[in-house]
Amino acid sequence: FIRKKKRLQEFSMLVVPGGFSFGDYMGSGKVFANKLSIRMNKDVADFIEKGNLVLGICNGFQVLVKAGILPGFGNNYSKQLTTLTFNNSGRFQDEWVKINSVKKNKCVFAKGIDSIACPINHGEGKFMPEGKDVLKKLYANGQVVFKYEKNPNGSVDDIAGICDETGRVLGLMPHPEKHFTSQNSPLSTRIDMKEEGEGLQLFRNAFEYLKK
Repeated sequence: FIRKKKRLQEFSMLVVPGGFSFGDYMGSGKVFANKLSIRMNKDVADFIEKGNLVLGICNGFQVLVKAGILPGFGNNYSKQLTTLTFNNSGRFQDEWVKINSVKKNKCVFAKGIDSIACPINHGEGKFMPEGKDVLKKLYANGQVVFKYEKNPNGSVDDIAGICDETGRVLGLMPHPEKHFTSQNSPLSTRIDMKEEGEGLQLFRNAFEYLKK
């Protein structure tokens, strides 16, 4: 996109995936966020305003908040008001967690989802808003989407994922894409489970939204 070999407007959904972009040398997601902010900020803002979807998972969530794309108050997709920083444990954590959807959230990805069991794989996953006013506004706008049932990293108010004011931009630290089938779950050999994994519904919601 930066080299103009493809145009973002040719697509309907932008996904910034998990992974250690640029080795996390300036902090998780910071270099990637700078590239988006400096080279693609207007493109991303236009993309969102035209009704498209954006999803950031793990490192992708870190990128979206550090680029200011989230929380996107007042359709401002360039002002950083939240961050993701070092886990309270002081170490990288690789474990399964349960996240619950927050009632009255406006996120299109979370439609009909009560909870998702999925892994976390991060060392800097502690969500922190700039202050109490930002946190209060996130709740008032229905932008807090997912919360940890048991907080693994010290995130403020157990927050695992937030969206923008449109509900079409979602960022979350856990990995729903790692629970697409029941075989992905560590419980799959112990209890009877549906064939479809709990994380798939989030992506099905995105697909159904874009079909409309």
